[in-house]
Amino acid sequence: MTLQKIFDIRFAGPRLLVCLLLVLGPGASYAADAIKGGELYAAHCAACHGLSGVSVIPGAPNFARSEGILRPDMFLLTAIKEGKNAMPAYQGILSDRDILDVIAYMRILN
Repeated sequence: MTLQKIFDIRFAGPRLLVCLLLVLGPGASYAADAIKGGELYAAHCAACHGLSGVSVIPGAPNFARSEGILRPDMFLLTAIKEGKNAMPAYQGILSDRDILDVIAYMRILN
């Protein structure tokens, strides 16, 4: 077996993986829309968390001081969908994309 054939066989797997990632990868991502998130935040969140992220009611996280926002998106998505204490669950009210848009907006409040 020649050196070229060994090289081709040895690196066929990684090259195939790179090709698959290039073809399949970009379609799987979603860039959150902070502008849409701001509109949704104003409609669903501002009554308790304030328009500028400064909490209006006791116990609500203050997003202007990054309270609770430094967690991963999936953690926040689940928390918003399920609700907690006085915060209602938004599953069935907002889609996952809508919630990710709201999270993107919340991250720019501080």
